[in-house]
Amino acid sequence: MTTVLIAVAHPDDAEIAMGMRMHFYARTGARVRVHCLTTGAPTPDGRTARRKECLAAGAILGVDQYTFSSIPDTRFVEHRGQINADLFAVFHETRPDIVYTHYPGDQHLDHSTAAQEVSTVALREATNLRYFRSPYSVGFQPTMFFMGTPELLEAKMRALECFASQQQLDMNVFRKLAEVTHHQYLHHRVVERLPPESTCAELFTIARQVELADLADAN
Repeated sequence: MTTVLIAVAHPDDAEIAMGMRMHFYARTGARVRVHCLTTGAPTPDGRTARRKECLAAGAILGVDQYTFSSIPDTRFVEHRGQINADLFAVFHETRPDIVYTHYPGDQHLDHSTAAQEVSTVALREATNLRYFRSPYSVGFQPTMFFMGTPELLEAKMRALECFASQQQLDMNVFRKLAEVTHHQYLHHRVVERLPPESTCAELFTIARQVELADLADAN
């Protein structure tokens, strides 16, 4: 069984960036864990609500485990030591085959700090590391395209609807982005050859990928 770890700064970061991919992993038998470094709540009384939103979204997408650190929101730089320690504990417990996290070039300081710290641990503890694009990524050039389907996109949107506390975000924007983003990077002749159900996408860049030769399968 493939084990996938998605390590993010805040609640909803994973669902916005790769909700379709998460759901597809779960549906095809992978074990999926999401770890948030903060609840993203500015006050302690908001933490319970944010956790409940994550768990509800995770249930829709088939996440096996949703866990949290207690790093203060917007204070990641001052807490790098704790972030590093928490991540090592998560990696040792999970033993992931594939790790996803933020793209290091990100305008949000929590995102870029999380990407740096996750990368440091992942390059020691996991074989495969991939970065997803967030709304604040800068200079992102995808090397991997996950082509989703309308069914996967609907599951992603149902998950995003769970984050009712994030009233500053128009979640419909992420639907539109999923439906058009691949056209920016793929030539129209490539798009024309895609299966008709492949109408939406989530984008990634590969930091490291390890492939093992299976000579038995080659015969």
